[in-house]
Formats: sequence, C-alpha cells, structure tokens
Amino acid sequence: MKTRITELLGIRYPLVLPGMSWISTPELVAAVSNAGGLGILASGPLTADDTRQAIRRIRELTDKPFGIGVTLLMPGAKENAEVALQEQVPVINFSLGKGDWLVKRAHEYGGKVIATVVSEKHALSAEKIGADALLVTGHEAAAHGGEVTSLVLVPAISARVSIPVIATGGFADGRGLMAALSLGAEAVAMGSRLATSLESPLHQTTKQAVLSRTEQDTIYSRNFDGLWARVMKTPRSVKETRRPMNIIRACWEASRAARIVGQPVWKILLGMLAMLDKVLLLAYFGASVPRLKAATIDGDLDKGVQFIGQTQGLIDDIASVEDIIQRTVQEAEVVCRRQQDRFSV
Repeated sequence: MKTRITELLGIRYPLVLPGMSWISTPELVAAVSNAGGLGILASGPLTADDTRQAIRRIRELTDKPFGIGVTLLMPGAKENAEVALQEQVPVINFSLGKGDWLVKRAHEYGGKVIATVVSEKHALSAEKIGADALLVTGHEAAAHGGEVTSLVLVPAISARVSIPVIATGGFADGRGLMAALSLGAEAVAMGSRLATSLESPLHQTTKQAVLSRTEQDTIYSRNFDGLWARVMKTPRSVKETRRPMNIIRACWEASRAARIVGQPVWKILLGMLAMLDKVLLLAYFGASVPRLKAATIDGDLDKGVQFIGQTQGLIDDIASVEDIIQRTVQEAEVVCRRQQDRFSV
C-alpha cells in the first residue's frame, strides 16, 4: 500500500501511532513499526535520560523507522528534542511551538519532521519552515483536536499544501483509512484504536471502559488542561470539566505534578516565568498530570480522566497491533474494491 507517506518515511502501511503520554512507550512503538506502520514515542512524561534510554530500547526491539513526539511548549521538551537529534531519530513530530530549528538539524542527518497542526494557518507555517509532512488533527480526536472535523479540515489543508498529510481524529479502521485517502491525506494516525491494543500499556480497566462506551460518551472542553481537549465521559471527567480550576490550586497541582514526571519544580517555575502569557496554560497542563496518570496507568476512572477520541464507538475488541494493522489494511482493500464496483459501468 504505497502513498507519499510510506515512501517518505520508509514504512509499509500508511498507519501511524501518535505519541500519547504513558501509552506510546518503546514496546508499543516498536510493535507498530514492526507491523509495518510508524510508531511515535511520547516524550512528554520523560526526562532527557529517560528519553535516551527509550530511544535505545526501541532500537533493541525494531530495526524499522520510528519517531518521537515533542510538545515544545512544555518544560523539558527542548532537552528531549536535543536527545532525539543527538540519537538521530528517523522521524521527529513536534507540536505547540516553533520547530524551525528542529527541521534544520534533523535534515542535517537525513531525518524527517512532522508538524502537528489544527488549522490552515499553522499548516502553511509548518510547510514554510521545511516540515516534511503534517499531522492534521480534527475535532474528533482524543486530547487536543481542533474545532473543525476531519471531514472538512483534512481536504481543506491537503488542498493548500504540497507536503503530505497524515489525518488523525475519527480514524480507527479500514473504512476510515480509505475515507482519509479520499479526502487527500496520505496516511492516518489511529491513537485510540492502538491505545486499546494488547501491547498497549493502557490499564486493562480503562481499555474495557472504552469498549463499553459509544461515540457519544466523550467531553470536549478547555477546562481540564487549559486547551480544548477530548476526554472520556465519566462522573469524574464531568466534574473536572464543569469549570476551570482555580489558578492558585492549578499552580500548586502543577508543582506536585513536576515530581511525577521527574522534572524539578524550579524548572517548571522557570518555564512559567519565561512564558508569563502562558502561565495559566502551563499550570493547567501540570495539574492534569495526576488525573491522566491515574486513568492511564492505574485504571482509576473514579479519580482519573482519560483522553479518548470519538472512535471509541468503533472499538469493540482488544487485539494485537499486528492484527489491528492487518485488519485495517484488508478492510481498506475491500472498501476500495466495493467502491470500484459501484462506479464500474
């Protein structure tokens, strides 16, 4: 199955595991890459040393292309990006920040850079600085999708840029893959679907909760971590998104969260001082960490909140990564043949 993305990244199938904190671990990344897709490591919860170890662990598990995700707004992200560049990671995926320096240095060793965007403006900016591809995130996505649905956003951006697009938000099977290709994308990222795979470290209780819910059972709110985000609908998440957290409590929670992700408190505070216009956002981000970790790692949905996409309504089993990817490709082929038959005279 060849597209511009498979050719660009040297992968077999146009399927991507996005970087999801505490989920896109070396083991899951390698499983996706070994199955023919592109696995992207989540560096958000990692220190620089953790990131280096994770990259080397991935290389022990696979000789296939893989990537690393860095959210540039977050404290510690630049250090993680530096490690990725030093280790010459094949693909770097950046978001929420200026990535021109990443593009320049990655290209020096032949690496590729994917920019995550939610709007045409950001897509054009990413193309201008030399990004090799875009991860276009629609409204349906888990966590930080945009305001526009993939059905509109993907073709709108694809028509205005010359670099290939990876669509994410609303894609979990072969039907979605074929739809994305029809809209102008060259691949899809399937975060929620791969998060519920056998190899995923997402807690079994949370995986089962995904299976029991429908596409209606999500909440899209900016009151959880400061950005518009989609989470699983539970009594706890309803409470957490009802109103914004008090700024004093948010800052306190953020300082506590720094210890959870291995970042010194002074670095979090320094990051806030360096970006006074984003203090509230950084505080909310930090305050969300214990709740995300409780749901993802501990499976505690009474205390925790889980990022999930509307595709949870399309997920009805917990299968291996290999099985998910093969089923997706086979279903896409069936859909393609069916549509050809419909249009044949």
